[in-house]
Amino acid sequence: MNPIHQFKGCDLLALNVFLAVAARRSFRAAAREFDITASAVSHSIKTLEQRLGVRLLNRTTRSMSLTDAGERLAAQLRPTLSSLSQTLQEIDDFRDTPSGTVRINSSEGAVRLVLWPILARFLRTYPQVHLDIVCDGKLSDVVGEGFDAGIRLAEAVPQDMISVRLGGPVRFAAVAAPSYFDTRGRPAVPQDLLRHDCIRFRFDSGSLYRWEFARHGVQETINVDGPLTLTDQPLMVEAAIDGIGIAFVPEHLAADALRDGRLERVLDEWCPAYPGLSLYYSGHRHVSSALRALIDMLREPSVRPSPAPPA
Repeated sequence: MNPIHQFKGCDLLALNVFLAVAARRSFRAAAREFDITASAVSHSIKTLEQRLGVRLLNRTTRSMSLTDAGERLAAQLRPTLSSLSQTLQEIDDFRDTPSGTVRINSSEGAVRLVLWPILARFLRTYPQVHLDIVCDGKLSDVVGEGFDAGIRLAEAVPQDMISVRLGGPVRFAAVAAPSYFDTRGRPAVPQDLLRHDCIRFRFDSGSLYRWEFARHGVQETINVDGPLTLTDQPLMVEAAIDGIGIAFVPEHLAADALRDGRLERVLDEWCPAYPGLSLYYSGHRHVSSALRALIDMLREPSVRPSPAPPA
């Protein structure tokens, strides 16, 4: 059969679905990306294999891998479909109103602090734009995983990305309830934390955050210990209020409790400011009018955020 005829029989959706499966090694993950069922993904792959006359995936009940033919097809398709997608985005910019889907990868704290205040207004202003926001703490590869942009602490942005600063500096606070300090005393230097109950933070990657301090050019990184580890920073604040131990969190999360006396702060002079949040994207890809509109609204002075949480 003529290979050109075979290719004409394969629609773009099927090829994009195949690339998603190849990247994620999962029908369910690909289904979520395209908002279809896993059985629809499976049917699409089977149909594509039948049309091409080759097996693209090795499938078992526990694993999935690409065949040699699948590897070759994926390698050839990625730049081709990426180029086609960019061309269509450039054509779409001729429209009077921004439209299309903008996929953003961000930490949950950054979404709450940066995106949430402008979200409703942005979607009302640009009703033809769909925002697809994925929250994780894994510092995902935004280009490799198909995102248009990411939002992270400026220090975590890859050097080859274009970065747009969204807010002021970040500052952390070591806080605990007055009752805890009355019982256990107050740490005077970061090393004293090793003798205290600390509430630890675990990233989505599984790694534990080591508390970072600095004063007069001296840096201290403390691998604290304690009775509780959480993946949610607001819960860390609540745990500190309940007297469980000392939490190390972005100071804006503890501001209300510090103001009304439910929490007290220690090691303040060891907590310098760090660069804040940035939105970043690849300089090698076209910036759609929808993403540009989002960036413009985020940079308006009235919505610039105050200190941000870790990403």
